[in-house]
Formats: sequence, structure tokens, C-alpha cells
Amino acid sequence: MREKKKTIRRAVTGALAGAANGFFGAGGGLFLVPLFTKWLKMDQRRAFATSVAVIFPLSAVSLVIYFVKGGVDVAGALPLLLGGLAGGLIAGRVFGRVSVTLLRRGFGLLILYGGIRAVLLL
Repeated sequence: MREKKKTIRRAVTGALAGAANGFFGAGGGLFLVPLFTKWLKMDQRRAFATSVAVIFPLSAVSLVIYFVKGGVDVAGALPLLLGGLAGGLIAGRVFGRVSVTLLRRGFGLLILYGGIRAVLLL
């Protein structure tokens, strides 16, 4: 794929992830992983890892916007942050040992679960 075309595809993919993150508070990875693998021809494991690298700054931008508008429960978020840090550290250490098939299926189940909850408004 030519570099200019690849750069455009990456920018469009980032814009979709940013929009999802801005509208829903997160979820850009739902766009990124499939687009990285199908559209940018990235291997699955690299797509998952790169997704995390992209979502972090997008989430930071969304956090600032939500915080300025008074939409962040800081006291309620701190325990979640601590648990999330622990989970992220553990998952980051185990990531290389988990099969791509298991990662793909787990990701698919997560998307399915979120979709069902969104449609049924649970």
C-alpha cells in the first residue's frame, strides 16, 4: 500500500476512534482493532497493542473535556483507576502468552455483550 494512502487510512481510522471516544466516553478500540487488521493489514496482536497506545491519548483528551464540563466523578473514579491499573499491569504481562484466537474470541464476546446491552438498554 502506498504511504500516502496508508497515512490517509490511518487518519480516518483515528478520526472514527476519536469520535467514538468523544461520544461514548470510550470504545475507540471497537473501531481500531477491526480497522487495523482489515483496512491497514496489521496482524491481530499488533492491532490490539497499538489500539491501547492510541486510545490512551484519546481518553485523556475526552477526560479533560468531561472534567471541564463537570461530568467526572473524581472520588468514584479513583478506586476504578486503581483496579484498572492492576488489571492493565496483569494483562500487559500475560498478553504475549495468550493465543491470538483467544484474544479475538474474547474481544468478539466483549463487543457482543456491549451491543446486546446497548440494544436492550440494560
